[in-house]
Amino acid sequence: MSKIRQQRTAEQIQYILSDIFQRGLRDPRAAGVTITEVRIDRELQHVDVYVNALGDESREREVMAALRSAAGFLRHELAQRLPIRSVPQLHFRWDPSLAQAEAVHEILDSLALPPLPEEPPETDWDELDEEEV
Repeated sequence: MSKIRQQRTAEQIQYILSDIFQRGLRDPRAAGVTITEVRIDRELQHVDVYVNALGDESREREVMAALRSAAGFLRHELAQRLPIRSVPQLHFRWDPSLAQAEAVHEILDSLALPPLPEEPPETDWDELDEEEV
């Protein structure tokens, strides 16, 4: 399978699953779940779906349990909406990148940097000799 078709299929799967999460999934444990990335293998047999509950890392276990229990329903819905011969197996993975980005942001905020000067001193480049440049 070409890389372009593989990428387009992954994008379609992400779009469809996002729609199902918003409208068709009734499990309250999966509320507020966001799909951050979808990776599909070359043979279209397995899909890694990376998810996160925005801003709430403590919900990882319950979200993953909800998605594992809904995997059959999600795969059935994909089969109805996705124009491919066989629907791949769904493997849900927790995406820690949002928590890592927040940790980096907190570290950057905690740095004690001196304030920048309001205006840099102006230099008249025409008056400088070649030696000074």
